[in-house]
Amino acid sequence: MSCIRFNTPAQRQAMRDYAPTMLTPEQAAALHPAPEVTATKIARLRVLAADKNPKIRESVASSYHAPEDLFETLAKDPDEGVRSWLARNENVSCDILRSLADDESATVRGWLALNFFVPGDVMERLAEDPDDTVRGLVAWKKSVAEQELVDAS
Repeated sequence: MSCIRFNTPAQRQAMRDYAPTMLTPEQAAALHPAPEVTATKIARLRVLAADKNPKIRESVASSYHAPEDLFETLAKDPDEGVRSWLARNENVSCDILRSLADDESATVRGWLALNFFVPGDVMERLAEDPDDTVRGLVAWKKSVAEQELVDAS
C-alpha cells in the first residue's frame, strides 16, 4: 500500500478555498479584548504582592497592570525569582530597571539584559558585568539587534 496521496485538481482547489487564515495579533486582540483594569484589580495586585508565597509575588511582578509603587517594592523583594520576573517585565520603568542592574543575582541581571526596554546606559554597565553569562547575553542581544538592522536594509 502506498503512502502517497493523489488529489484531483478539484480537491486541491477545495483545500485552498477552505484553508484557515491566520489572524494578526491585532485581529486576535480585537476578537478577545482584555477586561478593563479597575480599582479592584489593582487592589488584588496589592494583596498578592504581599503574599508569603514568592510564586504569587512573581505573578504580580510579571503583571502589566501593577502600579509603579508595587514594582518599586518588588524590586527589593528577597526572592530572586520575583526580581527576575520584574527584570523581564517590559512595563517596568527605566529607573527601576536601572536599580536592578546592581542586583546581587546574576540571574536577575541576565533577565535584565534580555529586556528590550532597558536603557542603553544599563546595557553598557551589563556589558562589563563580572558574570560571564550576563556579558554573553548582552553580546548576543547586541548581535541580534545588529542582524535586524542588516536585514532591514
